[in-house]
Amino acid sequence: MSTTTTPFKDPIVEALRQYTTCDVADALVKLGIPDGGFLPGITMWSPQRQDGDTKIVGPAYTVVYAPHDDPRPKWPSHYIDAVPAGAVVFVTSAGGSASNALYGGLMSTRAKASGAVGSVINGRFRDLQEQRELGYPIFARDVGTAPPGPVLKVVDVNSAPIEGLCSIEIAPGDYVIGDVNGVVVLPRALAEKALPLMEKQVEADSKMAAEIAKGMSFAEAT
Repeated sequence: MSTTTTPFKDPIVEALRQYTTCDVADALVKLGIPDGGFLPGITMWSPQRQDGDTKIVGPAYTVVYAPHDDPRPKWPSHYIDAVPAGAVVFVTSAGGSASNALYGGLMSTRAKASGAVGSVINGRFRDLQEQRELGYPIFARDVGTAPPGPVLKVVDVNSAPIEGLCSIEIAPGDYVIGDVNGVVVLPRALAEKALPLMEKQVEADSKMAAEIAKGMSFAEAT
């Protein structure tokens, strides 16, 4: 069945598109988040491997897998069919096998058709060539071959915050920003405070870079 996606509009997303993940992290550090919301070990795999100007910005649509013996029931429907336009699909696992992929090419085909801007996988994904042929942005820890079904089930979709990936919890709707530097999560509640800090820092850095290029020392420029 075909679907028609609704154009996604969010002024914060529009504003964030002009900044890098480093700019976002700098602002979050100033707001008291020591690691700047950075998700270590997650890098760009598609459409290129750590290359190019690919950037994703959007609210997180969170998906949590867990081992079959987890007491939580299996999610009754497939999460990929409810991805909203403009979202970043954020998939993680609460334990279980580290070998099985959490995500594959058909998921990206459906996500792209729904208007998602990219997927972030805190674990392995598969079908790398298919992802690249789709031109769909994937950020992940590594690649794999086996699907999740034999050992894992989906236990939560876009309802509960995710803890333990960085110094902040990742709640559904928080802003996820990914580029060649990595992936950063900006809590929705801090977005309006963070954006002016980004603007100020980028302006200051540009002035410093210009002076350093003219011969000024770094110490003098700072």
